Amino acid sequence: MLTDDIQQAMYAAMKAHQSEEVSALRLALSALKTAAIEARHDLSDDEAVAVLQREARKHQESEQVFREAGRGARADQEAFALRILGRFLPAAIEPGELAQLVDDAIAATGAGTGTPPGERSGLGHRSGDHTQAPDLEGDGGAGGHHRSTPWVLGEDPPDLRQVGH
Repeated sequence: MLTDDIQQAMYAAMKAHQSEEVSALRLALSALKTAAIEARHDLSDDEAVAVLQREARKHQESEQVFREAGRGARADQEAFALRILGRFLPAAIEPGELAQLVDDAIAATGAGTGTPPGERSGLGHRSGDHTQAPDLEGDGGAGGHHRSTPWVLGEDPPDLRQVGH
């Protein structure tokens, strides 16, 4: 589990006397334990990743604020903590790679071709297959009402038992 991996990394950092790394890992473990208590169960790896991503975002925002305030040393600490957390997070996808994945998905589905979605799936209108709306007025469809639904939302529905009588 991810939490166990972070715990082991913290023990290794303690043995190597890397106090900044120990501090960053302790903060991450604290956030994970708090989330587990709130969830009332041990966190799955996906849940743990979500917690770590939230913590990473906090460190990133803090780094930016400290840099803007001219507190470079504190900003460097936040950047270091962010790098430590990054070791346990899935690799971020590059914008170019994301754009390629989107293009591939669009090409695979036929989206963006100008063809209506129903026709791409083979479920759309085919020539010669004309479906008529039901004749609710009983006048053979000459009543002037051409609705695709039997009534309009907000109106009282017709009494379907008397249609055609």
